[in-house]
Amino acid sequence: MKIRKIAAVAVTAVLTVTMLTGCTTFNNFKEAFLQQKKSSDVTIQIGIYEPMSGADSDAAKAEIKGIELAHEVYPNIGGKIVELVYSDNSSDIDAAETAINNLISKKPDIILGSYGSVYSMIAGKPVNDAKIPAIAITNDNPLVTKNYPYYFRVCYVDSNQGDLLAKYVLEQKQETTAGVLIPNNDDVAMAMATTFVDRIEAETENEDAITAYETYKPGQKDFTKPLKAIQESGVKSVLLPGDSVDSANIINQAADLGMDVMFLGSTDWSSKEFRSELSSSVSKEHLAFVNFFTADDTINQESEKFLEAYHEKYGKDKEPEDSVALGYDAYLIAINAVNDAGNDPSGNDIRKVLASAKEFQGASGNITFIQKVIRCDRHRSAPGKVKNSFHIYGRTILIVFKS
Repeated sequence: MKIRKIAAVAVTAVLTVTMLTGCTTFNNFKEAFLQQKKSSDVTIQIGIYEPMSGADSDAAKAEIKGIELAHEVYPNIGGKIVELVYSDNSSDIDAAETAINNLISKKPDIILGSYGSVYSMIAGKPVNDAKIPAIAITNDNPLVTKNYPYYFRVCYVDSNQGDLLAKYVLEQKQETTAGVLIPNNDDVAMAMATTFVDRIEAETENEDAITAYETYKPGQKDFTKPLKAIQESGVKSVLLPGDSVDSANIINQAADLGMDVMFLGSTDWSSKEFRSELSSSVSKEHLAFVNFFTADDTINQESEKFLEAYHEKYGKDKEPEDSVALGYDAYLIAINAVNDAGNDPSGNDIRKVLASAKEFQGASGNITFIQKVIRCDRHRSAPGKVKNSFHIYGRTILIVFKS
């Protein structure tokens, strides 16, 4: 099966419950931040807990952009006006505690954010104690939601990605062996690799299904030795769970060695920065990665509305980042949950609605929150796409390759 561009693995994920995000102009931020209680005509108040200044502010902009775009498309629901209330955690762990407590003091109905798992983990206990539901958008660290029933998430966690890529190897590529090239002393990489290995060994009933398992030192420059070991093993698919810089170097050197293997990676590979690090000798047929969202084709009516609104605001030639779509979805889920919880709902009322939501249509797919997990089914049927359906944990998922 020939793939002309990087293979984007857009899949259904089983996820641990978590949280979301948002942003606005300086004037709106100033008014919202100083507001101590809801204005008389506002009946739904969404708290936005994000790093709007500091080192992480640029990365957080996409989440905020998605929330604000959704707010423009849906400024009210059920006759209720929606107001965004901002709190800047300043990309600082000390400021984050103050920021979340300030936001909680304004008594929002629900909170979205924060970019950066560490800031969300700081917010976990205060949010849980206040019984205000929160939704994380791009936090892939499972600790964000662990032991916090009021925290939800709309993205994959690291271990989910390894499991999904293993299913891809087994069911889409129909291979019974694979390789892993992993950095030493990297807990995130290990979590992804562990589920990848466990799934392949379980499905093949073969403890030796991983025929090549090589390690390297983070920042290493020469990968000749581990790559030759992989080449000699004969595997056709290799997981690279390390950071994107090391992964790009590995892929480039593999291309120079003429290796005919497909490298499998995380959502980090969807970035323009990662692709810019790949040499011209790299064949895009040899890359596949998990992705939250692709704008190549629409999934449902909401994804069509999202893309239409995005292109109208930012231009037809602009493609939204994954986290923009996830921020958009987080806002939609939030306002619907508050609205469906009835008049003057408690935080627990809203949490119960979130936990029981079924087949919610978002820009990134049809989302279902299940007790402690989220299911995201992304159904794609546009012509010209290569697609195959299979099940994971009993839920339909589709692998989509960009043509």
